[in-house]
Order: sequence, then C-alpha cells, then structure tokens
Amino acid sequence: MKSDRWQSLPLKRVVESVQSGTSINGTPWPADGNQPGVLKTSSVYGGVFDPTENKEVDSYDLDRVSCPVLAGSLIVSRMNTKQHLGVAAAIRQDFPNLYLPDRLWAVTFCGAEPRFIDWWTKTPAYRSQVEAVSVGTSSSMQNISQGDFLELRIELPDFETQHAIADYLDRETARIDTLIEEQQHLIEMLRERRSAVISSALAPNDSWVRRRIKHIGETSLGKMLDAGRAVRDGDQPRPYVRAADVRADGSVNLADLNEMPFSGVEMEAFDLRAGDVLLIEGGATVGRPGFMFESAPGIAFQKTVNRLRVGSQADARFVYWSMLCLYESSYYANHYGSVSFVHLTGEKLRKIELRLPPLDKQRAIAVYLDVETAKIDTLIAETERFIELARERRAALITAAVTGQIDVRELV
Repeated sequence: MKSDRWQSLPLKRVVESVQSGTSINGTPWPADGNQPGVLKTSSVYGGVFDPTENKEVDSYDLDRVSCPVLAGSLIVSRMNTKQHLGVAAAIRQDFPNLYLPDRLWAVTFCGAEPRFIDWWTKTPAYRSQVEAVSVGTSSSMQNISQGDFLELRIELPDFETQHAIADYLDRETARIDTLIEEQQHLIEMLRERRSAVISSALAPNDSWVRRRIKHIGETSLGKMLDAGRAVRDGDQPRPYVRAADVRADGSVNLADLNEMPFSGVEMEAFDLRAGDVLLIEGGATVGRPGFMFESAPGIAFQKTVNRLRVGSQADARFVYWSMLCLYESSYYANHYGSVSFVHLTGEKLRKIELRLPPLDKQRAIAVYLDVETAKIDTLIAETERFIELARERRAALITAAVTGQIDVRELV
C-alpha cells in the first residue's frame, strides 16, 4: 500500500529538460540504418516506441535535423488528435540517426525513473489531466503547451520504489502481452480455418454447373445519396442501409440508420427482403457480402450497396457463402486491379460466374457452413473476450502499481 514516502507534486519538479525537434521534409519510406530519419508521431502510438515509424530525411534538409532519440528520455506527442495527444513512450536505447519532428517532445528527468513516468502516462490520472488542458480549434487536432504539461501533477514515491515499480510492470505486462499475442495468433488460425472450411465446402465437382449472377437473380444498386437530398412532394424520410452497415460477420445493421427522402415508388424499388444478399459497391471492402435473414419493411438501401435477389434455381444462403468465398480469395483485386479503385457496378456483378450444385445440395452446403462457421465464430468470440479481459487486467495492474495501491516489493 502507499506509504508516506509518496508525494504529490507538479511534473516540473522532476523534469530536467523538454526539447522538440524540427519540422523536416522526409521521403515516403523509412530510413535505413545508415541514413538519418525523422520520427512520425505514430512512433509512440500505443505507448510503445516503434523506431520503424520514421521518414528518411530529404538530402536538402540534412543540416536542419535536431534532437536525436536517446536512451533515458520520454517521447511525448504534444500535438495530435484527442486520442493520441499526450501519448508517451520511454526510450531504452540510443537511436543516433533518428530525430524528433516539431510535434514530439523528448523529456528527460532528474530524480525520477523515466520508466516509472512512462507507466504513469498509461493511467487515467494522466490522461484526464491531459484532456483537461488540451486546446485546439477542432477535435481533429489538439495540442498541449509545455507549461501545462509541466504543471501536470503526479504521485511520486522515492526513487528506489519507482525503480521497483517499473521493473515489476516491465515484467508483468510482458507476460500479459505474450499471452495476448498467443491469443491473437489463435484467432488468426481460427479465421484461416474458417476460410478453409468455406472454400472446401464450395469446391466444385463435375456435376456443378457454371452460372453467371444475371442468370440466377436480379441486381440493383441503391439510391444515390445526393439525389435524395432534393425533397419532392410525397417524399418521406426513411432509414437506409449503406456500406458501413454491411458488417464483416455477414450481418446487416438495421438500427440507428441514417435517413433521406424516399418516395413510395422508391421504397418499393429499394426494399429489403429476407434472403437478399447485399454487397458493398466500392472501397477497401468492395464485394463483401451481407445477408438479410428477415425482411426489413420501411428500410431501403443506398448506392454504396448492391442488392442481389436470388431466383428459384439457387439457394440465397448458398449464394451468400459463394460471394463470401470470392471476397476472401481477393477475387475483386485479382480481376479488376487495385481494390481501392474497384467499383462493383451492376454490370460487373451480373457477369460474375458461380459454380452451383443441384438445389438440394446447395441447401445442404449452406446449412453445413452455417453450423460449422458458427462453432468457429464462438471460439473466436471467446478468445476476443479473453484478450479484452487481459487488456483490462493490464490497465488495472498499471494503475494499481503506479498509484501505490499494491506494494510491488512484496511481489518480487
């Protein structure tokens, strides 16, 4: 427990120096070991220093670099978004060829263990103070002045205790981080297994026929958003599904949707029924499918989404799994080039060819995939929950140790 050797004081009492770098022009690529590099602000995201997050300094700016990255300093983000403002990371070795930009500080200390201060910056006590003194004209860019930073208050024990706490947290968080990495690797393997189950079940044999989308169903692109802003007589504001509502797990969000005006005729044209397959029309997730398990009366869809309504010769759920298999196999990037520039137009969608077994076989495969992927999804969800709890445990451990709620000397 906290003893009377702890004292509350402004950070400036233990700060030796605060230096910032220079705004430097850099290349889009990182510097190699022999070339000078200037850090990106992302080098401290997550509270751990990442030296690879840098830009090679342009040759004509080499004489302007300042403030090399040296062991024993704490790198602090002084200007950033609200989420990243004040984020800090301790430097544990020299990086003489890496330099700070003007948006990062290098803080050194006298009478304080830099690693202890680093762990303190991961606590709610620190974050709340940073948020209280941050200023900026927009939430997208905030900053903290050096004066306000130095006035932040910290509960500080004697140096020996600081050192013991830092050692304890280095050791215990490393164990938790290793456990989290193992669980993340397990999730990767489970997702690979899920994809393998899907692709194996959909592997065609000679009895399967080739059919283009246009021969097994009808496709429609949603209503254009810009056109929907012009309200006409009889139009009513209606909720609509957009690309962001087509989730990675194949479900479709139908809650708290955006609205725009639709006429009665448009609501009939852009309706959503049970069995509809929705496909994202463009962007990084182009072609990702979602499935409507139930009809959604009164809800339409917007032009960032294609609707595929399957006819009687195909099972809608089988078609969903087939479209997911295409998406996960990078079909769109392979056929149309860079995925960020692909738009899944109605014409492209209708030309896509699927392999179809007899209808009863389609239904059996769809049921099999629903069951088997649900088992894997349950394991993934349980593992994600385990990771979430481990991160909560990590955060609680840091706060408890740095604020003196536990005596780490008894835990060595």
